[in-house]
Amino acid sequence: MELSGAEIVVQALIDEGVEYVFGYPGGAVLHIYDAVFKQDRVKHILVRHEQGAAHAADGYARATGKCGVCLVTSGPGATNAVTGIATAYMDSIPMVILSGQVPTPVIGSDAFQEVDTVGITRPCVKHNFLVQDVRKLAETIRKAFYIATSGRPGPVLVDIPKDTTDPNVKIPYAYPREISLRSYRPASKGHPGQIKQAVAAMLAAQRPVIYTGGGVILDDASHLLGELVRATGFPITSTLMGLGAYPMTERRFIGMLGMHGTYEANMAMHETDCLIAIGARFDDRVTGKIELFCPHAEIIHVDVDPSSISKNVRVDIPIVGPVASVLEDMLRLLKEAGYDPNRETLADWWAQIEQWRDIKCLSYDRASAKIKPQFAVETLYQVTKGELYLTSDVGQHQMFAAQFYPFDRPRRWINSGGLGTMGFGLPAAMGVQLAFPEAQVACVSGEASILMCIQELATCRQYGLPLKVIMLNNGYMGMVRQWQEFFYESRYSHSYVDALPDFVQLAESFGHIGMRVERPGDLEGAMEAAFGMQDRLVFLDVVVDPTENVYPMIAAGKGHHEMHLSPERELA
Repeated sequence: MELSGAEIVVQALIDEGVEYVFGYPGGAVLHIYDAVFKQDRVKHILVRHEQGAAHAADGYARATGKCGVCLVTSGPGATNAVTGIATAYMDSIPMVILSGQVPTPVIGSDAFQEVDTVGITRPCVKHNFLVQDVRKLAETIRKAFYIATSGRPGPVLVDIPKDTTDPNVKIPYAYPREISLRSYRPASKGHPGQIKQAVAAMLAAQRPVIYTGGGVILDDASHLLGELVRATGFPITSTLMGLGAYPMTERRFIGMLGMHGTYEANMAMHETDCLIAIGARFDDRVTGKIELFCPHAEIIHVDVDPSSISKNVRVDIPIVGPVASVLEDMLRLLKEAGYDPNRETLADWWAQIEQWRDIKCLSYDRASAKIKPQFAVETLYQVTKGELYLTSDVGQHQMFAAQFYPFDRPRRWINSGGLGTMGFGLPAAMGVQLAFPEAQVACVSGEASILMCIQELATCRQYGLPLKVIMLNNGYMGMVRQWQEFFYESRYSHSYVDALPDFVQLAESFGHIGMRVERPGDLEGAMEAAFGMQDRLVFLDVVVDPTENVYPMIAAGKGHHEMHLSPERELA
């Protein structure tokens, strides 16, 4: 079979089992788009901005565990995608980005729509390639998918000059099944001695805590994590990215930890004598002030990426390996040891945690005449019975969703954690809805975030995506306003959003249904009506109390035990 470079790109995607490509055409990729047009096995989704293409591919990947794919043209097409690429990179999401480039002979001449895409994206991809020979195209795409999905996942970019996709130049096609890269050998097993040492430390612990991150979800190891928690009886907490890896409604889950984590989770972290970190990277939103982080703990760290070990926090027992494999080995050793942690001291530890839990740090004013954002998220949970794929943008609404919508399964909570990208939620929801057309998919957003990628409502209309947008409208960039209130003496510099559109009419102008809710008593009925329209996108403009803040909160430079609680719950 002889194919042109453009046909090789498409056939390689077919051979990889790619279902959807999210993209936007331009001059440098027209040969590829022509090849896409001539087949029907890979479906192309036309977004309205390249950032949306990257976020949609990202959302698809997070929800399915498969590799997301986007296709953009050279120059501004590639630069528009950078925000979405960096978002995926920070959260270790498997994604392949195919970018067009000017023809090889004019690279470096400042040709029309030329940028150094490889140079620009190098800091925010796991790897990237510039393909200058059509004979290398199939092999390079295979390498890209292998690198993106193995070890610690991440985005890989393939930059393709237009002349390498010339339809008049055809070569024999063979897609390599096996790839071996001499300089890239991700770990496949954890060190047995280190795992044995970790299990011994766990059995000897008096105040243990299991701390999990997105790595558990990325390695599809949630069932093994559940076995570990049940076997040990240890309390478990999670990062924002790890929510859903262990059921949040179960009693052993003590809440999210970190800057806006629960009082009981943060206090347990501060007092623990044995921290078992699994698939987490000790980012600053979790650790607070490093010098005050887990001051009494022996720290075990399981991660597939050796560069994450002792990067931010020095650990005592490092284990480099895939989460699933390491957990299997841990469970085997625990079984051999008879699952015998110190039950008496563990009971005392749980009694202390329950005292912290009794503070009810997530309480809020339920009698308010205004819609509280917490109430809006709780109502969303009740209406959807927890059976929802929920994406979010970034800000207060993101934190309220994480606190008040308990996820009991992995890959249901889709949000930008590391980069904190406003505009992520709507296009990510598109990717999720395409992956699961029969599922309930919603995006929780704010009036500032939603405007970042609002044009993707047109994409939703074109492809009939019946997702729901729950916009918590407080008239502010809420998290910015909260910080200005706390740390800038309430000088609200440019955090108030003037000249907002009528979101109901805006949604309707895109061909969707818009609804506005201003009273608490109307909220449940509106949400039930929205989710009852299973074949339509419904945009709910929910007007919430503009003065509400996210609690608990750990200020910069503080430890886990130095939380701000809500005014009603602030400790003496």
